[in-house]
Amino acid sequence: MIDLSLIDKCEQSLADSYKILEDIALFNQEKVLKAFQKNKIALRHFVGTSGYGYGDEGRETLNKLFADVFQAESAICSPNIVSGTHALSLCLYAVLRPGDTALSITGEPYDTLNDVLYGEENGSLKDYGINFDCVSLKNDKIDYEKVGEYLKNNAPKMIYLQRSRGYAWKKALSIEEIKQAVDFVKSLGFDGCIMLDNCYGEFIEKKEPTEVGVSLMAGSMIKNPGGGIAPTGGYVAGDSKYVDMVFNRLTSPSIGSEVGSYAYGYQYFYQGLFLAPHVVLQAVKGSMLCSAVLTELGYKTSPKAYELPTDIITEIEFGDENKLIKFIQNVQKNSPVDSNVVALPWEMPGYNDQVIMAAGCFVQGSSIELSADAPIKPPYIAYFQGGITYEHVKIALKNLDL
Repeated sequence: MIDLSLIDKCEQSLADSYKILEDIALFNQEKVLKAFQKNKIALRHFVGTSGYGYGDEGRETLNKLFADVFQAESAICSPNIVSGTHALSLCLYAVLRPGDTALSITGEPYDTLNDVLYGEENGSLKDYGINFDCVSLKNDKIDYEKVGEYLKNNAPKMIYLQRSRGYAWKKALSIEEIKQAVDFVKSLGFDGCIMLDNCYGEFIEKKEPTEVGVSLMAGSMIKNPGGGIAPTGGYVAGDSKYVDMVFNRLTSPSIGSEVGSYAYGYQYFYQGLFLAPHVVLQAVKGSMLCSAVLTELGYKTSPKAYELPTDIITEIEFGDENKLIKFIQNVQKNSPVDSNVVALPWEMPGYNDQVIMAAGCFVQGSSIELSADAPIKPPYIAYFQGGITYEHVKIALKNLDL
């Protein structure tokens, strides 16, 4: 177990940073509240529907609410989007056509998109003759020189950015960095779709990517915007012309956004979104405490100790497979659900390496709840994220056996 005095010392050192985070949460909470009031959210919006879902006021109003929260022209928030990967895939397939090219300016996307982009005979973009190019990061930053060279010689249909770090040792993009990237590609004459993977990034700052020029973004409802309550789902937000394309891909071009029922009702999606700014605050404060404590114990972390995070994830480098596995198992042991389960590496769908995951969550796999995962490969980095209460993160850290 970790000495509680060490945790208290780190906590005291973080007091000023916590005040900054609390100010962000207050701003975002008021923004969300005003969106609820603007859309006149009422009990009737929580009621489920069946069949085609024609005239499903809960579904339609939830989409409008999301658009207002993210200050986007249009949005989709749907239990029929099963994950963040699904939401991202919908966007890619909706916008891109055979012969088109998309350019990622933040390097290779997250592992679960590998088969979506490059798979053989599985319905991938490659199978449809859609090219996906990447410009690698330079010193963990967007390589504007290489991006500029590429755009001078090529005309991609889409610019793609990934906000979070994925399974890479780098910082997540800040809103300022996203704005800089958008402004840069537009300055070179690019006028197509600028798409962003926003997973793990919602409510981290006072602005969202759609407020700084991103055309289309997507994420998971069992991460930040679901507030630890949404039971499933994903979202897409952005310019209406692109969101309409995604609606057509989610259903079909003949019916678009006019259908889609959910018999269980929408209360937890509305309620989760309302709680999200506060829950994200809990997770980010916990992330900073984790980074500070593990740094004091001699481990390398990202973000560095006392550095304000730009997503909800803290990376810890163990340099040893057994230490990594033991850490993940300790997080599982300190979970409210399945605490008796011993986490083991396995061939998780969508990943190139074996993955070990601690996710003793109320919602299966929820990354806004306290969880940790890692690919089993050198230098053996654990990805520690979430925590719907700061107190839970603190208790889990106290009980770690390192």
